[in-house]
Amino acid sequence: MRNEAQRMLADIQELAPGLAARAAEIEAARKLAPDVVDTLKSVGIFRMFVPQSHGGFELEFPKGLEIISALSRIDGSIGWSAAIGSTSATFIPLLQRETYERIYRDGPDVTFAGSAQPAGTAEATEGGYRVSGRWPFASGCMHAQWIIGFCIVTENGKPLPGPAGAGGPPLVRGFVMPARDWRIEDTWHVAGLKGTGSHHVSMDDTVVPAENFMDVMDGTPCMPGPLYQAVPQLLPLVHSAVSVGIAEGAVSELVAFANTGRQQIRAAVPMRDSETFQGELGRIAADVRSARAFLEAQAASHWRHAQNGTLKSEALHAEGTQAAIWIATTCVRAADACFTLAGGGALYESSPLQRRMRDLHAAAQHAAAHSRHYATSGKHLLEHSALA
Repeated sequence: MRNEAQRMLADIQELAPGLAARAAEIEAARKLAPDVVDTLKSVGIFRMFVPQSHGGFELEFPKGLEIISALSRIDGSIGWSAAIGSTSATFIPLLQRETYERIYRDGPDVTFAGSAQPAGTAEATEGGYRVSGRWPFASGCMHAQWIIGFCIVTENGKPLPGPAGAGGPPLVRGFVMPARDWRIEDTWHVAGLKGTGSHHVSMDDTVVPAENFMDVMDGTPCMPGPLYQAVPQLLPLVHSAVSVGIAEGAVSELVAFANTGRQQIRAAVPMRDSETFQGELGRIAADVRSARAFLEAQAASHWRHAQNGTLKSEALHAEGTQAAIWIATTCVRAADACFTLAGGGALYESSPLQRRMRDLHAAAQHAAAHSRHYATSGKHLLEHSALA
């Protein structure tokens, strides 16, 4: 599918000016417009990780990340929504085959949203599980056909123990239901990634069929292929692809701003002719190139493990998360520096640099790339050293 990926990148490049012109509109609406979603469908975004057997492209993981980054360079909310909508397809093979076939019976361009927080409860009942909960950060829920949630499984109202047994984390299962069965609460009033429509979703005392549940950590996928064998290990790098794309967009926009000939107050020369500005720009660009190189190296390593069937590892999950944190932190620093270098002009809502900065700060708050998770990689290093 190399040619398909190249075709998608070419399509995105052609669509970039028109999509970039919609950024302020998307942010004001707090969601993607229906025609923007249709445009993403026409490019093939929502089918790029769907199996070829079901009409998808089943792209190699690094190629898919390249496409997500390309969209994030255009606009952070578009890139984030595309990332959620496309990579959700890697979860779905963890459902029973009959449920999987039902979801894709009308074709591969199925749109998903969801929240990975186990913010609901599921208790066994006749016909499945009785589910109640309220889930935050359901990116893309305004245009999704199906929504994914995660629940703590209970019995008589008490959490069941997970694989580690009593004293360990409770048993958690994911599930999927049509979007019409969820209640969307208008809560997405935020500082960044405003256009992703990441509202809360909820349901109360709803019976969800047992066949709609999945075990993301230890389940056996109903579809073959390396994309579907160790989904949690792949997800931090999806986040990184968005971060790098947004940061690359910020650098490009700063360069364009400087090339207008702008000269700041009390500056001896225009920005583009200032050696101080040139030096700072060079440093920022080096940071972003480093983030891109780290992403590509980690994605290539993960993909080799996926192809060899060795990706399902706590150590590799920690390694990917470590990479995602460093990349997010580096990209935030770069966007902050771009904003600062641009001066007072970057304060206006018409400036894409203030949006880039806000979007990256919002993305870095996500659990997949939050700095507190550095501790996991440190723990693995200590344990490995102790065993060596």
